[in-house]
Amino acid sequence: MKTFAGTVMTMLIISACSWNDHKEAGAQYSLSGDEDSTTKLTSSHSRKIRSSIRAFVDTTFKNNSLNGSILVAKDGEILFEQYKGFAHYKDLDDSISNSSPFHLASVSKTITSVAILKLVQEGKLKLDDPISTYLSNFPIPAITVRLLLNHRSGLPNYVHYMERLGWNKKNLITNQDVLDFIVNRHTDIDIAPANRGFSYSNTNYALLALIIEKQSGMSYADYLKKTFFEPLGMTNSYIFSKEDSAAYMPSYFYGGKKYPLDFLDLVYGDKNIYSTVRDLLKFETSLVSGQLINDSLLTAAFSPYSFEKPGTHNYGVGWRMLLLKNGKKIIYHNGWWHGNRTALYYLPEQKVTIIALCNNDSKKIYSVRKMADLFGDYLQTGDKEEDSEKSIVTVSSRHRKKTLHSKLAVAQKSSRSLASKN
Repeated sequence: MKTFAGTVMTMLIISACSWNDHKEAGAQYSLSGDEDSTTKLTSSHSRKIRSSIRAFVDTTFKNNSLNGSILVAKDGEILFEQYKGFAHYKDLDDSISNSSPFHLASVSKTITSVAILKLVQEGKLKLDDPISTYLSNFPIPAITVRLLLNHRSGLPNYVHYMERLGWNKKNLITNQDVLDFIVNRHTDIDIAPANRGFSYSNTNYALLALIIEKQSGMSYADYLKKTFFEPLGMTNSYIFSKEDSAAYMPSYFYGGKKYPLDFLDLVYGDKNIYSTVRDLLKFETSLVSGQLINDSLLTAAFSPYSFEKPGTHNYGVGWRMLLLKNGKKIIYHNGWWHGNRTALYYLPEQKVTIIALCNNDSKKIYSVRKMADLFGDYLQTGDKEEDSEKSIVTVSSRHRKKTLHSKLAVAQKSSRSLASKN
């Protein structure tokens, strides 16, 4: 059986043979520590790590399969970054660079969650307050801000139920529409009991964005710009709006067909932040260093909340995590919206950040988490890929089945009773 060390050595050989392949049109490549880099790391270990990262990326994304960007950093210092392909990749137009913003999909939730925690730190809201405290007429008093953050609210995904319950797809949905639909149609929505279990739902973060607006007195976009983007120098980050539809980076099906904008594309908080790998590194480094929120709130964000089902996967406040059997932890979030697939991983023990973004619907983006094994025993080599949120079995889906079975049982009992009377 091939060892991981042997695999890395094989990748190093492959990388040495294919290094010149990165000079094709539309590709940019840089590696901190090279002769043309402004950052110099001279230790033998650092050089080996860089070479191993490069070998992994070359092997994983061979045959020009990467249309996006990848960055790896330790202690906030970039060890590796690569930019390949085109923003309009079927047209071979607009080469992807370090300033090309990608739709972060559900990685946006990490920033939304920190925005909420920032407001908590400022005394503008409390985690265990009912959300009806901030969103008037919300009909479910048991749902708190914390339960939205850790996906234990029981609210199903608006992406699925609004169309099914009659929303006209010719009308673009807004965050306020998501709230109003719950207020007006909550008896028709299959809402599970609050805090019964983990149930991943975009609805939670669409509502959190409204809470941010209510308690900050600013739009979601302005609050993030003032609180994070401008102070941290995240110059290529923004919140998508209808006005951006002529200039944004589009996304594509894996086969090359362009994804059109649809009626779900204006809702933010759960998605719709555009950013770059470098901007995300600035955000994540500032977060873990304590610049954005205090230690107690950061601990709350990185702590698991769901233990109904044993396993390594769990969810904190806006962050997924792997709780490995050897005691190590990986803090992360993946994203998938249309053809945008995104991944952000943080290894707290080594202070390593791994970020990958693409707009061509490539599932290979998620495999970058296996680079964790280059920095320690993170048990990722050979582990099954986690595709996206769609792979999660939610409490609400189990609740729907239970409700259906209960209704069926009642109907059968009534039928038998009627038959006996006749």
